[in-house]
Formats: sequence, C-alpha cells, structure tokens
Amino acid sequence: MIGSGGHASVLMDLLQLNGCNVIAYISPDKNNNNQIFESIQYLSDDDDISQFNPDDVLLVNGLGSLPKQNNRVKVTAFFTKLGFSFATVISPHAIVSSSVYLAQGVQVMSGAIIQTGAYIGENSIINTGAIIEHDCNVGANNHIAPRATLCGNVTTQDDVHIGVHACVIQGVDIGKNVVVGAGATVVTNVEEKSVVYGHQALIRKKE
Repeated sequence: MIGSGGHASVLMDLLQLNGCNVIAYISPDKNNNNQIFESIQYLSDDDDISQFNPDDVLLVNGLGSLPKQNNRVKVTAFFTKLGFSFATVISPHAIVSSSVYLAQGVQVMSGAIIQTGAYIGENSIINTGAIIEHDCNVGANNHIAPRATLCGNVTTQDDVHIGVHACVIQGVDIGKNVVVGAGATVVTNVEEKSVVYGHQALIRKKE
C-alpha cells in the first residue's frame, strides 16, 4: 500500500474484505490512529520497496485524488518505472458487469455500479456510490467522486475529475484535464482544461 491516509485506509479495508495479504505500507508518517494499519509492516521511505521483487508483489496506490493535483499520477509513474505493477481493487459491495473492462490500478469502491460495456482507464477511481452507466468510456487518472453519475455513452478523457453528486447526461464528451464541480449537471460537451461549476452554498455567520 502506498500511503496511509483516508483513501488508503478505505482501500486497506477493501483488500482485507477480499482476503488479500497486505505485506506492508509505505508512507512518510506512520499511521498510529487507525487500527487497520496496526498489524501491517511500516516502510518510511520509497527506497524500502527495493526489498521486494516486482514479480512477486502488486502495489496499491493509496493516495486520493483532488482536482488539479497530480500526486497520485506521479506516484504511479515513479513505481511503474521501477518495474512494479498496480492491483485493480474492487469492493465486494460494488456491482460491476462482467462485460466491463477495468485497466491496471483501477479502484472501485463500495456501492459503485458500473454497467455493461463500460471501459475504465488506468489508475482511475470510481468512488463510493458512483454510477457508470452502459458503454461509458472513462479515461486514465479519472476520479468519479462519491455519488457522481455518468449516464450512458459518456466519454471522459484522461485526468478528469467529476465532483460529488455531479451528473453527466447521456452521450456527452468531456475533454482532458476537466474539473466538474460538486453537484453540477453537464448537458453539453466540455472542452479540455475547462471547469464546470456546481452549486455554491452561501454560509452565513451566526449572529
């Protein structure tokens, strides 16, 4: 496991539910607050991974994904150059059609639904409760956030973030490096490097 934050802890739970043997986790800081890491060997430096043969282990990218941040992508690239491969992690509580293609390193969290004919690109996260409808094509390094919905035949290019509770209607194409804000509804194609804003809440201070 690469990382020990919130996303990593959820993945650790999914791996244990799937009966996987997690050998170690790598992080700058040891996680002493979450018991799920207690029995796992701790490695403090990326170079410590050299003790493992890339042919014998799979890595899991435990870094979360935020808009316009590429730390997760950098981590994948770094360890891939060292010869390691990344596991595809699927929650036993997700619904994934048998005709779906999941590329290396894809993570499908609990409650997610991926329908027939969909393609999910390398290193993408389909987060808790997200819905990917039939024949969608999701690019590499995407984050489909919790409760977001892609209706049928949607295409997203690489490095796209679809925010919490956002909805993309059927047949829409979304370009590379696009951010769709939380709660937004996308009804037309979106050019690369665009930002689609969602609802904004006005928070008033107490009197």
